[in-house]
Formats: sequence, structure tokens, C-alpha cells
Amino acid sequence: QEKSSCLSAALFGEDCEISRDQLYELLKFAALGKCHNAAQPSWCRIYRQSHLAGVVVIVLPEMSQLHFYKFYLQFKHLRKVFRHRFTLTPSANFLASLYGEGANPKPQNTAQGLTSTTSKSSDLQHDPIFQKYGGKKRGLTSYILTSKEMNRYDYPIKGPARWKGYVCTGCDKQRTDSSPLFGLDCEMCLTAKGNEVAYVSLVDAQGQCLLNELVKPQGEVVNYRTSFSGITEEMLLPVKTSLSDIQTRLKKILPRDAVLVGHSLNNDLQALEMIHPSVIDTSLLFARRGCRRFKLKFLAKAVLGKEIQCEEMVGHDPAEDARTALELAQFFIEQGPAKVAELNLEMLLRAEDRAEAAKKKEALQPQGRRVQQQLNEPPQLSKPCFLECLQVTGQKPLLLGRQELDSSGLCQSNLSTSNKQILQKALEDVPLSTFSIIQFSLGPENISSRLLAELCEKVGSKLMDMLTIYVGPFEESFCLKSVKKKFGKCGPIQSLTVVTETHQPYVCIKYEVLEAAQLAVENLNGAEVAGSCIKVQRPVTAAMLDCDVLIKELELDVENEGVIYVAGLKQSVTEKDLQEEFSELEDLEMLFLPKDLQSGKHRNCCFLKFQKSQSAVDALEVLNGWTMKGSKLRSRNALASGHLWRWIWQMNHSNGKQRGNIKKMQQLPDCEQDLKKKVEKLDNHIQKLYRRLQNNTLCVVLFPGVNSTYGSQSGLGLMGIKGDRGRSAC
Repeated sequence: QEKSSCLSAALFGEDCEISRDQLYELLKFAALGKCHNAAQPSWCRIYRQSHLAGVVVIVLPEMSQLHFYKFYLQFKHLRKVFRHRFTLTPSANFLASLYGEGANPKPQNTAQGLTSTTSKSSDLQHDPIFQKYGGKKRGLTSYILTSKEMNRYDYPIKGPARWKGYVCTGCDKQRTDSSPLFGLDCEMCLTAKGNEVAYVSLVDAQGQCLLNELVKPQGEVVNYRTSFSGITEEMLLPVKTSLSDIQTRLKKILPRDAVLVGHSLNNDLQALEMIHPSVIDTSLLFARRGCRRFKLKFLAKAVLGKEIQCEEMVGHDPAEDARTALELAQFFIEQGPAKVAELNLEMLLRAEDRAEAAKKKEALQPQGRRVQQQLNEPPQLSKPCFLECLQVTGQKPLLLGRQELDSSGLCQSNLSTSNKQILQKALEDVPLSTFSIIQFSLGPENISSRLLAELCEKVGSKLMDMLTIYVGPFEESFCLKSVKKKFGKCGPIQSLTVVTETHQPYVCIKYEVLEAAQLAVENLNGAEVAGSCIKVQRPVTAAMLDCDVLIKELELDVENEGVIYVAGLKQSVTEKDLQEEFSELEDLEMLFLPKDLQSGKHRNCCFLKFQKSQSAVDALEVLNGWTMKGSKLRSRNALASGHLWRWIWQMNHSNGKQRGNIKKMQQLPDCEQDLKKKVEKLDNHIQKLYRRLQNNTLCVVLFPGVNSTYGSQSGLGLMGIKGDRGRSAC
């Protein structure tokens, strides 16, 4: 019996984003095996690579996750075939990046400490810093967080009950571009009360220390966090300064138009229990895609060319960190966003990570072996692309599409070629090739930035509606707390508001996961809550008319096969507790306990993945009504496991930039029906090509992602080996 290859990807429940380098890693190993220094990719594994019949990469240029979920029902074959999916970092020239290492230009020195590739003006437009701020220099007021941003990023602000008792700095004067900047940083200890400030540093615009003092925590210290804070028990023993003393001194020092600068400054202000209206947060100023942020240590080296938080030091120096954050903000304001974008910080970070990994690997070798290896090594040359390596071994890669790569790795367009012509050529040639890259396109007229913004608005709005339910009616004096408690058992709630426009009050509940909203609709409609028999319903809009169909298709999605959602967990429950609790469930393969992507706290729900679909069905019967630590559990089939819940979270917490742009536009012509037809044809083309592939062929479908003036959209990858235990069979 012929052995078959199989694919294992540790992507269930992960919130990771696969980079071009990691994708290149996968394709190189799949194509070459262990030849030419190809190694197993770090994020997934291919078993029995030598038995692979071939590798086929289908690229859909200018398409993203947004397109996949906007036209989810139209991609009916694509979503039923590929079990493994992952978020993909968007790329300006994705096809050239697949060409590999040989196509990368040589690095050049920047003015500061690290090396970077010089960015062309066309590439700058795809940089998240350039997209957020444009290319022109601005005054400091342009970089102060708005009240909405402060609320979104968990800054203490006036109004919410959560910040009641916090002290205002009293800096209430109108800010101008000449307002003074002050750098602030705190170090915290963990006490019985939580995080409490133990060291405060404030520096002025010239870097002079105005305040640099230890603070006596009010609660009993549980952990001094010396490796980060540098604080020890001995240091705090003689300290008499209290938090209120520091608050008073800060109020006296800061002028009324002061602008505070810091790195993730919300944590410092929370520890100080203070409210300040004007802040520049360098972790947000140097923008990245998604929800990621650069570390202060990296920015100091990459932008300012200086080392901070050195390994030989015990803990961080708050004065140094405050001064560094201030200098970063000053650099950004003085140089302007275009100059900062030219530094190509993302590439610098990847280069630094690779250098660090190589350094650690070298350190593990005996010294004598390292010296001998250096003597034997030839001078470093640019590495050949793995497509060139294939040609050396007599295998000619196949490249088909509207864009073709020349020998330098550059793309050449051939717009006269249709998808139908590409498909016919692929059906003939792909079975004869061991490595193929095939491009299909919706056409340039359908990928404008403005259309992308409109699609983003529609998808975001529909997702919000699917996460939202209305419950009621209630009596005028109903208890909102009991409503929140009852519906919170279905899953994490993002917001809860009382609707008073109706004759009797209703409550609008917005959940963070689709499963929670669906559980509430299915289980609590007609229930008695807060003394009233209530109705549970979703918003009624034109876009929501096919909601039931979409929910059913998501349940049947191959990615959700054997996966169930469990809600009603206490937030104190750990992953270890769950593993022990569910250890008797048959064929349980994996458990995922989601975390809030900002706070890192566990949610009150989890996903369970089973090896067999029937085992998941059996587990549903057992778990509904199961009591764990006094809490009754609810469960149902998963709707949005894996990368999708992370994408929904990003849509939930998006900055509304696209929506603002939409409002400024004139109404675009409605070409949605035309797009649907094109997507259906595209899906059909991919199905025909997939059917022609030999068993044991690795097939990867890539939505590369989109960078535009109306925002960046992450890409999406779908992959599987045809015939892999029936999981990737059409």
C-alpha cells in the first residue's frame, strides 16, 4: 500500500499571524525536503514529505480575509475542502515574495543603529505608519490620543464608574503644538490589591529628571517582580512616600497644558490612579498591523540607535524608559511619519529576531567547534531561491497567471489573459509539474481602495449585527445586573445597554463571539429573566435576512468539524482545571481557552476539538447541564474557531477609520451582484483544478491581503494535502 503524506498545523485557537518568511519556510520544505538546508517549518509539520506528489500554490491577488468572509456563501467549495487556515501578513508584492530569498535586495545602512532595506515611495504607502498619519510632518497635537482612543486602549478617563476615585492632574488648558512634553514611566509590584506603583520617574523635554522616587505600596507585596522592576524588599523598607504624595507632587509639577509621553502609558496612569487628558503613547504612535506593538527596547535601538534594558542590569530603569519614550516621540514629530516609515521597522524586527536565534544556536555549540566552523565556512553569498534549487535538480516550476515572474523576481503583467485561459493551461500543465504557482484574479476594476472600504463597512456591520441580540420587554424597575449574569453565562459580553425608546425597556447585548449570541437565541428565548418572560432576537436588517443560512454553513464548515464551544466557565478556571475536568471525554484532541488580546485575561468560554465528529456530538449531550465548580455549562457546535474569532475581535476593536471614510464618500455603484458571480466562477475554477490534482499533492490557497489608503486588511491562507485522511478531499 502506497504511503501518503499528511499535514499537521498547530493553528487551532491560535491568535498568531503567519508572515511571508514562515510561508516561504513551508513551501521550501514541501518542495525540497531536507535538501538545500530546507527544514520543517516552525508553525506546522509535513509528515512523509518525500511522498508528496507535488505542491500547488493558488494566489488570489488583491484579496483578503475580508473577501473570503464577505463572499463566504459563494466560496462553497473552497470552505469545504481545506481544514487548515491561518491569518497572513499582508504584502505589497506578494508574488515576488514567494520567489524567495534570491529576490530580496541587499540591506543598506540607515542613519541609526540597525540595517534596513531602503523603502521606495510606492512601498511607503503600504506602511501602517504612513497609512495612519500620511507623509507630511505634523505638530504634536496630531499624535495626541483622542477620547475614543483613550477609552479603547483602557486609559483612565472622566465619567465611567470604573475610574471613580481617580485623581485628575488638573491639566485642563487647551493643547497647542508648542505645549510642553513630559516623559513618564512607573515600575509596579504585585500586591494583595493588584498592581501597585513602587517607582515613578518624570522627565522634561530636555530629559532632565523632575521626579524619580520610590513609593510605598498600600497592600502587602506578593511579588516584587525584581527582574522587571528592579525593586527589592530592602529598597522599599525605609520608604515613607505614599501614592497620594506622588499624586500631589505630579499635580504641582505639570503645567496646565502638559502632554504626557510614555510606552503603554495606560498601565502607568492606572497604577498612579490618575486621569490626564493629553497623552502620546509610543506603543501606538509607531503603528503596526493588527493589534501588535513594538517593544520599547526594540524602538530605542532601531530608531534612536541606543541600547536600553540591558541584560547586565537588574530590572528596568524608569527614568531611562521615560526619557527613551520622550525621545521617540520627539523624533517622530521632528522627522515626520514618512521618514519613520522609511526605517522599515517590521523588516528590522525580523532581522533582529533571526540574528538573535542564530546567536543562541551558536552559543550552544562547543567553542572549538565554532572556531573550526568559521575557518571552514566560505564567504557568505546571497542564498538561491528554492525555485532555482528546483531547476538545478531538473524540476521546472510552473508559474501561470496575469502576472509572471522574470528571472530577477519581478512581476510582469499580462492583462489579456483571462481566468478561463489560466485554468485551461493549469489543467494541462499542473499535473506534469512538481511545483506550481497559479494566479486567478477578480480583475483590476473590482479591487479599488474605495470598494474595499465599502466591503469592510458592510462586513463589519454584519458581524456586529450577528454578535448582537435584543432581549425584553422588562418591567420599568428591572434588575440589569441579573440580566447580565443570566446572559453572561452564554459567553463573554462586549457591551450591554438599556433601550428606552420602546414602550417597555429592552436590553441590547453585544457579545464577543458568535457562539455566545447563538446560544442566547437558542436557549433563552421565552425564558423568565429579571421577573419577565422575555423574547431574544437579533437585529432585523436586510443584511441579516440570510443569518440563519450563514450560521448553518459555519457549523458545517470543515474547519469546525469536531469542534464544540463551551460557555459558563468561571474566570478563575485555568487550562489545567479544564483538562482535568474534561479528561474523561472520549477522543478529546485539543483544548483552547481564549484570552482577551489586550488584557491577557481568560474568557469564560473555551473550545474543545475532538478527533472524531461523533465524539463531539456525544460530548455535546454530556456537557449541556454539566456543573463545574458550581457553574452550569452550556455548549453548542463551534461557529468561529481558529483564526476567525481573532479577526472578529479586530473588527470589534477597529478604530472606525474605514467607517469615517465611507461617510465622506459619495455612494458607490452597486457592483456586489457582479462580484458575487465572479467569486462563484473563481470558486468553481479552483474546484476544477483541485479535482485534477494527484492524491498527496499539497495545495495552498492564498488571499494575500490588501494595503490601501482606506486601511490594511490581513490575508488568509487555506491549505491541505489532497487525500489526507479524507480531510482535504473535494
